[in-house]
Amino acid sequence: MKVFTIVASIIAIALIIFSATKLNFDNIMKGESATGLITIAAALCVILLLQVFRVSKKVEKLYKKRK
Repeated sequence: MKVFTIVASIIAIALIIFSATKLNFDNIMKGESATGLITIAAALCVILLLQVFRVSKKVEKLYKKRK
């Protein structure tokens, strides 16, 4: 599961970088720029969710270790 979260995080970071190249700061809310912003926000949400998942797995492991 750790490998999955690392790979998914790397893919999300690559997606952020790719989407950042699509941004047009002169017209940020139109066309490809709007799609790029939405994609960047979605990838950041994925990274955040994966971090929460990692922490929950660590807590679960510690909880089982104490029993």
